[in-house]
Amino acid sequence: MIWSYSSSKGSVCSSAGKSTPCGAALGFAGTSRISRPRSGWWGIHYQPKAAIFILAACILLGSAFAALADPTNGWSDAEIQGRALAQRILAQRPSENLTNSGFLQVRDADGRRTAIPIQTKTTLTQAGWNGVYEVTTNANRPNGFVEIAHGNGPNVYWTASVPGGAKTEYPEGAVPSSAESFAGSDFWVCDLGLEFFHWPQQKIIKKEFHRNCACMVLESTNPHPAAAGYSRVVAWIDEDSLGIVEAYAYDENGRELKNFYPKVLEKVNGQYQVQSMVLENRQTGSKSVFEFDLPK
Repeated sequence: MIWSYSSSKGSVCSSAGKSTPCGAALGFAGTSRISRPRSGWWGIHYQPKAAIFILAACILLGSAFAALADPTNGWSDAEIQGRALAQRILAQRPSENLTNSGFLQVRDADGRRTAIPIQTKTTLTQAGWNGVYEVTTNANRPNGFVEIAHGNGPNVYWTASVPGGAKTEYPEGAVPSSAESFAGSDFWVCDLGLEFFHWPQQKIIKKEFHRNCACMVLESTNPHPAAAGYSRVVAWIDEDSLGIVEAYAYDENGRELKNFYPKVLEKVNGQYQVQSMVLENRQTGSKSVFEFDLPK
C-alpha cells in the first residue's frame, strides 16, 4: 500500500475532519504512399476488379484478426478507462526506501480499545518494491508480521505471528482470505496489498469532486467473491496524485462493509505522507487506525 502522495500544487483537501492531498488533474497519425506496379506481385498480370476484391477480403480478415487479438473488444469506454486507471495505480513506485513507526489503534465491536506499536518498511527491489508491516512487541498477535512483494504481476505475501517467526509464503497470485487480519485489526492482510486493484473488472463510473478533490470514481468488482469477503470496492481516486481519497467496500451480499480514508497528512521532503489512516467496519462498529510518527 503506497501511503505517500505527490502533489504538484501542494494543496490539501479536507471535509468532515478527513484530509487528503489534491493536485491538478497520444495521438499518432502516419501515412505512406505505395506505387502500383504494372504487373502484380509474383509477375501476375494486374487486374483492377480482382485487386479490389482481394483488398476487400484482406480488410475483412484483418478486422477479424484484430478483433480476436484485442482483449478489450466488447468492453465499454468506462471499463477500458477503469482498467487503464487501475494499471496506472499499480505501476506507481516509491521513490526511496522508507521506515515509519507508530501505533495501530483498535476499537473492537464491544468498544474495547488497544494500542499496538507497529513499524512499516518500504524497500525498493529490482522487480518493484516490498512492504513490511509488523508489530514491534513480543505479543503474539495473528499475522503480526506481513510482507508483500509488489511487482509487474500479482502480489506475493508472507505472514508470521511475530517478526522473526516462521513465515507462511503464499504462492504467487494466492491472496490471504478475509479471515486473516493484520494483528487482529479491521485491516485484512489483502487490504494492505490493495488487492481490489488487481481484479479484472474495473470501471470508471463517474468523475466528481469528493472531499474537495477532483476525483475519478473507480468501481472494482470481484469476479469470484468469497463468503465474508468483498464483492466490490468503490474508490475515489485523486486525479493528480492517484492517491485514494476514500473507499467503500461491500460484502458478498452487496451490503456496505468497510469505509477507508486517510485522515491526517504531513508534507515530508516535498511529498505528502499519511500520518493517520482510518478503516471503519460499518457492520460491527469496530474501527482501526494507523497512526505514524513521521519525520519532521
